[in-house]
Amino acid sequence: MAHSGEVDTSINSGDSAGSGRWDDQYIILRRLAQSKLALGGTIYVALFVIIGIIAPLITPHDPMAQNYDALNQAPSLAHPFGTDNYGRDVFSRVLYGTRYALLLGIVIIGIQMIIGVGLGLIAGYYEGYVETVIMRIVDISLSIPGIVLALAIAGMLGGGLLPLIVAISLVGWRGFTRIVRGDVKSVIEEDYIEAARSSGVPDRWIILKHILPNVSSSIIVYATLTMPTVILWSAALSFLGMGVHPPTPEWGALIADGRGDLQSAWWISTFPGFAIMATIIAFNAIGDGLRDALDPKQAR
Repeated sequence: MAHSGEVDTSINSGDSAGSGRWDDQYIILRRLAQSKLALGGTIYVALFVIIGIIAPLITPHDPMAQNYDALNQAPSLAHPFGTDNYGRDVFSRVLYGTRYALLLGIVIIGIQMIIGVGLGLIAGYYEGYVETVIMRIVDISLSIPGIVLALAIAGMLGGGLLPLIVAISLVGWRGFTRIVRGDVKSVIEEDYIEAARSSGVPDRWIILKHILPNVSSSIIVYATLTMPTVILWSAALSFLGMGVHPPTPEWGALIADGRGDLQSAWWISTFPGFAIMATIIAFNAIGDGLRDALDPKQAR
């Protein structure tokens, strides 16, 4: 019977903890929904993702097809965003550009998180020489402007999609490392971490089971706020010829295609520019909303 009582206690405790987690998640979602700006950004990003996935099904024209009978045509019913100097439909190319923006954002943020979060966990948990070496590398790399470093790396690699991903990934991990390391420093002072260490729990298990979940909110917020930077830098490198090469319909490359015709064919560069601007604003709105919703100072 004693054994049966212990089982019942464990089950009830688990139910209570699970209920508490669901309550916390509900409160966070409710706070996020109360922010009209964050809600609008979420709707836009959802559409952004959907368009990126189904772009081949909804584009009215082949984004790569050239039509020399329709060069630099102004926006019309047939071509809502006009055509470029090769007769290609700008609207179709902008829609296809969402696929590259989405792909680059997800892949680059994923690589940055793997590198930055991993080093941040190690630097925060292991003090002394390991922490010093990692943070000095971060400090030295932060002394170089990020976009300059990304340009240098992309230039050395010859430009293109893969060099673009490598260049921005090797620059953006630094922010993740600093944020995670600072959060880990706060978490390891908690009593349950000391208890786990005293019980002989392996460091790897402590980091993955106890520390990482407690710093995940900062990682999510920072990743969301970093996405606009990744999209902007990707477009900038492509605009400068160090990223995705023409005729690939990437937003930065589309702006570069029309920069020589701004007076006679403003639509070629303007609509991709609007797409970049709207996407950056939407992700920033979501990031700000998440930061406010996850702020412990606002928790009940």
